[in-house]
Amino acid sequence: MKTSLIIIGIVLLVFMAIQVWASMSTNKTEQYKYAVLKANKSFEIRKYEKAVFARTQIDAETYRAGSGNGFRTLASYIFGGNERNESIAMTSPVAMSWDKGMTMEFMMPSKYTLESLPNPNRTDIVLYEKPAVVMAAISFGGFASDQKIQEKIAELKAILDQAGIAHTGQFQYMGYNPPYQMINRRNDIVVELIDWEE
Repeated sequence: MKTSLIIIGIVLLVFMAIQVWASMSTNKTEQYKYAVLKANKSFEIRKYEKAVFARTQIDAETYRAGSGNGFRTLASYIFGGNERNESIAMTSPVAMSWDKGMTMEFMMPSKYTLESLPNPNRTDIVLYEKPAVVMAAISFGGFASDQKIQEKIAELKAILDQAGIAHTGQFQYMGYNPPYQMINRRNDIVVELIDWEE
């Protein structure tokens, strides 16, 4: 009995150490930069800076079915699957959208420009520059799922429609944490605003 309690205690300590390390690593990861223009209890309006992304199309219809394949495709690029065999640092968040079929995007580290990035070896990865953009955002914790994402999209849409804030209707999911991180998880649903005046 005493041995079992010791083993359980060790396992819990190791688990907590991994979670603390994962949270600290996430906090140190370069993130898509933005300034909050307006905030209340329900949502935020953010101005995101210009950034370069790697994007891939995913042959799936749901988050559950497509997230793994999309991640592996883009990870192959940053782990050296490019013309210079160059490793590129991981950033956050990982973004997914469904407006023109399912896509996934990784932001590239800010030290790169579109011209300085190595070309992908794969033809299903596209590099592009996104200009500065104003988006409405709603955040939620825990692990994302198709049901949770759709609920939060509907929630943000209802908030914006009620407030009379025009948007593109092209909602995007952003996930900030690795799958092995169980605590302090962050997810966003965002949508670009139309003719927002600061």
